[in-house]
Amino acid sequence: MTLPNDLKPSTIAAQAGGVIDWPSGGVVPPMQPSTTFVRDADYALVNPDNIYSRDNSDIVRITETVLARLEGAEEALLFPSGMAAIAALVRTLPNGATIVVQSGIYWGTTKWLRDFCARRQISLHEVDASDADALEAACAAHRPELVFIETPSNPWLKTVDIARAAKCAHQAGGLLAVDSTAATPVLQRPLELGCDIVMHSATKGINGHSDVLAGVLATSAPGAKTWTDIKADRHDAGAVIGPFEAWLLLRGMRTLPLRVERMSRSAQQIAEYLSAHPKVTDVYYPGLESHPGHAVAARQMQGGFGCLLSFLVEGGAAEALAVVGRLRLFHRATSLGGVESLVEHRHTIEPHTGIPPSLIRVSVGIEDAGDLIADLEQALG
Repeated sequence: MTLPNDLKPSTIAAQAGGVIDWPSGGVVPPMQPSTTFVRDADYALVNPDNIYSRDNSDIVRITETVLARLEGAEEALLFPSGMAAIAALVRTLPNGATIVVQSGIYWGTTKWLRDFCARRQISLHEVDASDADALEAACAAHRPELVFIETPSNPWLKTVDIARAAKCAHQAGGLLAVDSTAATPVLQRPLELGCDIVMHSATKGINGHSDVLAGVLATSAPGAKTWTDIKADRHDAGAVIGPFEAWLLLRGMRTLPLRVERMSRSAQQIAEYLSAHPKVTDVYYPGLESHPGHAVAARQMQGGFGCLLSFLVEGGAAEALAVVGRLRLFHRATSLGGVESLVEHRHTIEPHTGIPPSLIRVSVGIEDAGDLIADLEQALG
């Protein structure tokens, strides 16, 4: 069954894109774990779409189709992690190319880009892309083949004007890629704002249950050379997701809009509570009017500002760790976007990346917001 094109994300997600297992009549899409597919006596494929599971998996294709519809894309590709998706994109660049990347984003992305670009003689320029003038100047000066931004960013929650970033990248002759993990396709659709490729760590909010590693790239121009190169790289290098992981991802996505709505609403309440707390010196959340990027976020995000926020407590590492240690409902664990609320002392994990010792990062889950605020209240003292 093909669903109409004018449906809202909540309908597309809940109905898994309209897929029914017609042989059985089941409303849940089936999962085929086979790695290889049979041919008949004349050596013709029984199913012409399936040869070998590296690139041929019905459940992967179904999940990619739903992701593309949620993102407003023409095509989406799944990968075994978010970093695998980023790597497939960047590996399409030739030696000697130039990249402009947003500074202060997820450290794993920055570290990998620095190492890879050094090995491949690719010029890497890091810029605070939330400063639109600085990004424009960097693009004009360096003429990058690729501009890579993350909005809202992790853990600083900086917001970047995607439409202006796209204009800067295109005027320089390059492409714009946007890591939209913290927003999910429910809150932000970068392709509609002019970006060329959108990326998600689907491990996070898209899956939402802390039990699947996955990444996704999506585009509105599936015929572009960069996209066809990415597809070839995924096949040849084998950066593919397994059928069970794809099935779990699709299962998680069926409640994505509901989860994002609840988490965003609770995160807003928690950010407002923290911003008024005497032992909190700053709160980073784009839903706050005091946030430097609030106007940009309000313009390009719809329905909320996401589950991720960071805040600074009075003192340093000892005081922040004491607060984290007293929390009872927030699990002390990395990652974000799951149904359970998580808390992280980022400086402990990344002590040499400029993260303040007093910074606490929070991923708000779907628990009762009042219970979460009460937990923060007792922890802050």
